Amino acid sequence: MKIPVNFLLLVVTASLVAETVRAAEKTPPRVVGYFAEWTDYTADQIPADKLTHINYAFGVIKNGECSIQNEEKALKKFAGLRELKQKHPNVKTLVSVGGWTDSGPFSDAALTPESRAKFAKSCADFVTRHGFDGVDIDWEYPGGGGMDKTKGRPEDTKNLTSLLTELRAQLDAIGKTGGKHYLLTIAAPAGGASSRIELAKVAQILDFINLMTYDFAGEWSKVTAFNSPLFAAKDDPNPRENTASSVETYLKAGVPPQKLCVGVPFYGRAWSGVKDVNHGVFQPHHGKPPRAPGTYGDWSYRGLAANSIDKSGNKRFWNDDAKVPWLFNADTGLFVSYDDPGSIRGKAEYVRDHHLGGVMIWELSEDDEQSSMLNAIRAGLNP
Repeated sequence: MKIPVNFLLLVVTASLVAETVRAAEKTPPRVVGYFAEWTDYTADQIPADKLTHINYAFGVIKNGECSIQNEEKALKKFAGLRELKQKHPNVKTLVSVGGWTDSGPFSDAALTPESRAKFAKSCADFVTRHGFDGVDIDWEYPGGGGMDKTKGRPEDTKNLTSLLTELRAQLDAIGKTGGKHYLLTIAAPAGGASSRIELAKVAQILDFINLMTYDFAGEWSKVTAFNSPLFAAKDDPNPRENTASSVETYLKAGVPPQKLCVGVPFYGRAWSGVKDVNHGVFQPHHGKPPRAPGTYGDWSYRGLAANSIDKSGNKRFWNDDAKVPWLFNADTGLFVSYDDPGSIRGKAEYVRDHHLGGVMIWELSEDDEQSSMLNAIRAGLNP
């Protein structure tokens, strides 16, 4: 009997879905938190029982090798992480290299077989010397240079794949000696810059990918918008600039769901001079306002919860399409797009329901004293 092609496709699709579900059941969801060097937040403040991975931000590239930016701060925080691991041995720590400010040197480091081998060996030496469990590459982005737009080449796309291949080989070499698997991950762009990465190829090399699904809008945007919407809001001028759309791009490119960690911000983006139209949503603005009181950086949830939400005329609103809140002050024209425990839990539930690899956080110091955001992640992943 001849079996219809459509029936065979249905069987294959069902088999792939079942395989994904089985993989998700075997692998507990990851909770990856970035731990920033420049804050006063210390390792002993990290609620490690709520995390699976901690990424130290950032290592930098000096003379083509993985190095330290601020030696005094870094060595203290490295020691703190080693002490933390003694109490929480299941938590993995990685050094994240690069970041927006220090991505410029990546293009040179990835350029030749010799430069790639030099950088990869230095990373392997770095993790063994300082007690890390792996390396996270935060190149923002191939073809550009983060803050330094002049540092980039068209061949960066292929060179990133080659660099990660060399890193995997060097980490495997030291792991074989010590009987340990060293992790290799990347922080990856949620917007159009993802086209500068050979996603399917690098996914085979990496343990997982941290998708930076935030900064979809900011003071650089023409109108106010949401920093990290889960879905597109009604009348959104950029309907593809959201978490779900970015996840779809990576999955369609061939990234396995279990290797994809969805990024969530513990901070907001703010605008000034916004008119009282549509409660400030998708309106012209006068740029970035002064930093909020009590924040650790750009409008942290810690500072917002203590000083701004439903206080001093800052009224909280909720967008049920985008699944995120915002603040608007009709008197001052302040507009703040941010995430709170409700929106964070919704994103974690999205990760759970789509059998993705977990949640990534930028960054840990910006949660409140009660770990409200981290608790929301755990609740969403593990109902």
